[in-house]
Amino acid sequence: MGRMKEWWVQVGLLSVPLLAVYLHIPPPRLSPALLSWKASGAFFTYKHQSIFYRDSTGAVGSSDVVILLHGFPTSSYDWSKIWEGLTQRFHRVIALDFVGFGFSDKPRPHHYSIFEQASIVERLVRHLGLHHQRINLLSHDYGDTVAQELLHRYEHNKTGSILINSLCLSNGGIFPETYYPRFIQKVLKDGGLLSPIITRLMNFFFFSRGLGAVFGPYTQPSQAEYWDMWTAVRTNDGNLVVDSILQYINQRKKHRDRWVGALMSTSVPLHLIYGPLDPVNPHPEFLQLYKKVLPMSTVSVLDDHISHYPQLEDPTGFLNAYLNFINSF
Repeated sequence: MGRMKEWWVQVGLLSVPLLAVYLHIPPPRLSPALLSWKASGAFFTYKHQSIFYRDSTGAVGSSDVVILLHGFPTSSYDWSKIWEGLTQRFHRVIALDFVGFGFSDKPRPHHYSIFEQASIVERLVRHLGLHHQRINLLSHDYGDTVAQELLHRYEHNKTGSILINSLCLSNGGIFPETYYPRFIQKVLKDGGLLSPIITRLMNFFFFSRGLGAVFGPYTQPSQAEYWDMWTAVRTNDGNLVVDSILQYINQRKKHRDRWVGALMSTSVPLHLIYGPLDPVNPHPEFLQLYKKVLPMSTVSVLDDHISHYPQLEDPTGFLNAYLNFINSF
């Protein structure tokens, strides 16, 4: 017995420095693609937090503005494949990294909330001098919920709210009852003391495997694209705040009436672009509920093999669906 105990102590003493070395793996270097994305952006400050955004001036003769709201656990870089196409239709194309994501600050400990992210978008609009301008919102996943909160504020004439011209949602947990988070998300969100350990042990292999499960089999990201997503997460130690950010799943349940209600009662033109192979918001369950609850919204369903990241899996189909919607009102 004593022998056994001694052995465990030795294993313990050996593994501690190994673990320590492992846990301090420096974040990967930014690829040329990510470097150029960052270089074409800028930062503004929201309550001592540095927030990254991109603002491109595009189409001449149009005064239309579109703001893009990204999903979890990725960043504004999710919009890179349709950026060029959007600048040909809109005068301003704007995207940001929410706090805790991408190149923005990732404070910890910090109470991450959808309400704060919505306030950050409002501040950005003021920062860019666009608060008197009608704005088109295009959102995905986590960004859908931020858009719903922005819509709620707009409908209730809240001070500082954005004037919303239209809203296009895509593949997000709009209804908690048809939303199936991945196993790892559930573990991290409610993991208690385990969560900080798991977030520190999260590595490229587990990350890419987990994310790959929400892409279609024929539209998997390349190794380089996975590395870009992972690098954006690892920037500013973002892997260590994932469990805090994931509280949005509980927030969606708690504020369901507020956020679904905002969509139900709005007169703003609404559209949904949907990749039907999505395991997180599965077909046909999600779509049936969406059409039942929001009969006034128009819907574009992409090809059968497109999954949870439609703007990356089928950028052309996604862009066409969006521009058809924008040109319809």
